[in-house]
Amino acid sequence: MVHLPCAPASVAHARRVLSDELKAAGICDHAVGDAALVVSELVSNAILHAYPLPGERLKVAWVVDDGLVEVAVSDGGSATMPQAGHPTPASVSGRGLAIVAHICQTWGVRTDDVGLTVWAILPAPGSSQATMDQPIETAIGRGRTPPVQAVAGMNAASS
Repeated sequence: MVHLPCAPASVAHARRVLSDELKAAGICDHAVGDAALVVSELVSNAILHAYPLPGERLKVAWVVDDGLVEVAVSDGGSATMPQAGHPTPASVSGRGLAIVAHICQTWGVRTDDVGLTVWAILPAPGSSQATMDQPIETAIGRGRTPPVQAVAGMNAASS
């Protein structure tokens, strides 16, 4: 795995590298934009609301499989579990996970001894595909750990 600093600059770096790799894989532009929004929100939430992993790091990863992209951000956990908020119209924050829930087919949280991972799965049709007609069966749904493509660079340290 590759870890990124638990710092605001990691948001833009994760978004840029994910976008570049999805475009290179032939994923259509609107799906790339949606995935970039999701990774931005998940990394931002980890920085704002959670403890970092050991070494002041976050783990950012994704996998593309069968027309879907799974994005996952791992951190050191927090006092509360992530959940979609219900802010008032006048609130200036609290909408991020509701947006993730709206644009993703599913999302959730898994915990381990070190912290937690917030993951989201969204359609990733190729440039030649207009829609996805296949049912969702993800690596998470099959009960196995998917292969992971991690964000590289940004003074990242491999574990």
